[in-house]
Amino acid sequence: MAKKKSDSSTTMSPPSDGASKPYVVLARKYRPQSFEDLIGQEAMVKTLRNAIASGRIAQAYMLTGVRGVGKTTTARIIARALNYETDTITGPTFDMPVLGKHCAEIMESRHPDVIEMDAASNTGVDNIRELIESARYKPIIARYKVFIIDEVHMLSKGAFNALLKTLEEPPEHVKFIFATTEIRKVPVTVLSRTQRFDLRRVDVPALSGHFANIVVKEAASADDDALALIARAAEGSVRDGLSLLDQAIALGEGEVRAETVRSMLGLADRGRIFDLLEQVFRGDVKSALLSFDALHRDGAEPVQLLADLAEAVHAAARVKAVGSDAGSEGMSAEEKRRASAIADRLSTPLLSRAWQMLLKGGEETSEAANPRAAAEMVLIRIAYTADLPAPDELIRMLGGEGALVRSGKPAAADNGRTRDAPLNQAPVANVPGPAEVLGISQSSPASRDETLPEDDSLGLDADYDASFADLVGEARSTALADPRSFDEVIALAGERRDMILKVHLEDRVSLVKFDGAAGSIDVFLLPGAPPQMANDLREKLNAWTSRKWVVVLSKAMGERPRGEVRREREAAELEALKSHPAVKAVLDEFPDAKIADIRPLISPSRDETGTG
Repeated sequence: MAKKKSDSSTTMSPPSDGASKPYVVLARKYRPQSFEDLIGQEAMVKTLRNAIASGRIAQAYMLTGVRGVGKTTTARIIARALNYETDTITGPTFDMPVLGKHCAEIMESRHPDVIEMDAASNTGVDNIRELIESARYKPIIARYKVFIIDEVHMLSKGAFNALLKTLEEPPEHVKFIFATTEIRKVPVTVLSRTQRFDLRRVDVPALSGHFANIVVKEAASADDDALALIARAAEGSVRDGLSLLDQAIALGEGEVRAETVRSMLGLADRGRIFDLLEQVFRGDVKSALLSFDALHRDGAEPVQLLADLAEAVHAAARVKAVGSDAGSEGMSAEEKRRASAIADRLSTPLLSRAWQMLLKGGEETSEAANPRAAAEMVLIRIAYTADLPAPDELIRMLGGEGALVRSGKPAAADNGRTRDAPLNQAPVANVPGPAEVLGISQSSPASRDETLPEDDSLGLDADYDASFADLVGEARSTALADPRSFDEVIALAGERRDMILKVHLEDRVSLVKFDGAAGSIDVFLLPGAPPQMANDLREKLNAWTSRKWVVVLSKAMGERPRGEVRREREAAELEALKSHPAVKAVLDEFPDAKIADIRPLISPSRDETGTG
């Protein structure tokens, strides 16, 4: 047994003579050999320890998680624990300090009683039938016959069905271990017959510490920042991180430095990312583009740059929502300070808008023929929206809080924007009123046309105009008073552009009672109305208005649907209109003509005509 322990330590340490043995990549060389070697999976390890100690061993396990998190390795460790055997241990055990009789063969995937099958290349019913036939026979030399099926979600429907009976009542000597990255594709009938473990992504600090230990064993050196960069790039995957670390050690000739890793991954320095973000939010397009050029020259990819900016915006928004101690994992103290500074100066709506523009811009950049130009246009677009008022400011400017005066400008108290003032810049004076923001005046219709730009836009690019129009529409909708009748509820759904809800309210709902003072609505659902209609209406009214609503389903029908009444009224109006002498004369003169719509004539007010 002492000799076997020595062999185990040899496999885990770097070879003394690189010429005598082929090089083994770090992801294979430092693959966990026991439960103690697994990192970031404490819940699963504790459950398995207690299950093995108490003899509550399931007939099948389902391991799920992202790629490289350790599913197949965990399956082999479980198979090793189930078949662990030494001169003194003759049953399943959790603690395996030395190699047992079957351990080396199991971990190297060459044991006759531990059968590994790749479901991606063995998807059919015939493959599963062979497996089931093999399960009938007892193990050759081990305690249990263990079937490890990787990427089990790739099995066909027939293969899953063929497996069900054996999976539910397997022979006592058989255990199944499944691994998958697509747990939703596994039938519920299979999941219900297994004990499921969700292997978590390994967080950045744990990965960084794991990499630091490996660097020491490899007789190399590494910066903490460099290891943190690799851990973040791994996105919770140990295998991906070890592959990147292997590459970084080779690139740096044994020295892993942050600059080398950034160059290798096409990343930018986080401090320079925050500098660029602040320049964009200040609206300083020239400085932002120069910083972008410098980062691009240093090897940063345009798509990755936008992703880094989005990550910085997310960090600031998270600090804004949760507090200064809520920075993303793996961020340094300086990065948290920069994120907090941005969060203190910018509002949540502005950060949310920047996040959305960066996400959309990243998609556009990845598909563009010239990614660099596309990324620059994204930065320009965000910079020119840096001074765009937030929705709550638009509400105030449109009169929602009484700040609007007859001149069309905010009251003096609101003349400077303080909530969303651009970074490192004094509040802007003389903020335009709603009429000026929209590019119109508040005098006569003629003067409104004269104040519009020649291209009938706000003088900015189309995306900026569209974003501004959406915000103005949101502000106007938010400024609406609470509905005082069921008709106003329907109108509010139309204002919010929820046309599905509007159609249901008009044609598939019978109003029984409306109590605006109490915020209560009783309705009867007609055929075709979705069963969750009441909850849907209640939640949307709570979100759209300033109060809480109660929507109750009645068992008896009340009023006729609003849409049915409206259509009958319009039909009656149409028939009455056809009998009008003038209309009748037109229809007689043009037999093929039809009345398509009836619109009321609204006479201009005395103020608009200027007749005073």
